[in-house]
Amino acid sequence: MNTNRIPDIIIGRLPVYLRALQQLSEKGILTTSSQELGEIIGISAAQIRKDISQFGEFGKQGTGYSVPFLIERLRDILKVDRVWEVVIVGMGDIGHALARYNGFTNRGFRISMVFDNDPQKIGEKVGEYEVLDTAKLAEKVKQNRIKIAMLTVPAASAQEIADQLVRAGIKAILNYAPTSLNVPGNVRVQYIDPATHLQRMTYYLD
Repeated sequence: MNTNRIPDIIIGRLPVYLRALQQLSEKGILTTSSQELGEIIGISAAQIRKDISQFGEFGKQGTGYSVPFLIERLRDILKVDRVWEVVIVGMGDIGHALARYNGFTNRGFRISMVFDNDPQKIGEKVGEYEVLDTAKLAEKVKQNRIKIAMLTVPAASAQEIADQLVRAGIKAILNYAPTSLNVPGNVRVQYIDPATHLQRMTYYLD
């Protein structure tokens, strides 16, 4: 399997399938069908079968999918069969909310450190974390070999911080700043701008 040939739109749907399967597992359901998954998620059964078949044959005609097995395989494909350390840069409202959010750990991620450059915030406690100075960002990221960062800084300083993160060895950035980042081709950036998502939805409203 050459993962580089799998379209990113399919990779983007896998976490949605995984979440639905985990919800079924929590209810004690051991087998499911593409039809049932499709009804939960709102995607056609044919699309689910096509997406999953890109990675091998995981179901049997007539018996469907084993929920525990498919969870295990999707976790393996998405590389969340381990725990990834993540840093948060920017301790405004979004940074605070992310640092206190307890939904990362059981899905493959652990917040490791949080940073800000505001002298009034440095040394403060946010949940269980002490806010560290962004001046120590590169050193701490390198030291701990962290690969993932969440960027929740103002748009004006996002590129400068992204450059620091990339130099320190970060390979994936979840960017909440409402601006595009220039990063090398081997660094993945995912954008989360609520206003953009709202604008995408208002197109469909009367």
